[in-house]
Amino acid sequence: MRRKRALVIGAIAAALLTIGAGAGIARAVSGSDEHVTGPAAAKAAAAAVEVAGGGKAVEIEYQDGDGPGVYEVEVRQADGSHIEVRLNGQFQSVGAVADDDSGSESNGSED
Repeated sequence: MRRKRALVIGAIAAALLTIGAGAGIARAVSGSDEHVTGPAAAKAAAAAVEVAGGGKAVEIEYQDGDGPGVYEVEVRQADGSHIEVRLNGQFQSVGAVADDDSGSESNGSED
């Protein structure tokens, strides 16, 4: 009886791991963005606005694999231009580029 229970539990665990891995692969392949919420979002927003020299954080997402860092924060500046600031896990800048908000970055300068 114990062996049967152990086999069932093992099979369930394996299935859950497979589903979890599949979801991660699907997210990576689809390029879907996951928005950051809570205290991490507030810290990322404040850090990115400071790096940008002012403005307003309008979108905070986990980094989607197209560059360094953990967080991507889009900052809208007073003149209406956008900067994408990339932050590491300690909310320190690992790069910033001008962003035309069309999904492709312009030739802005990297930090």
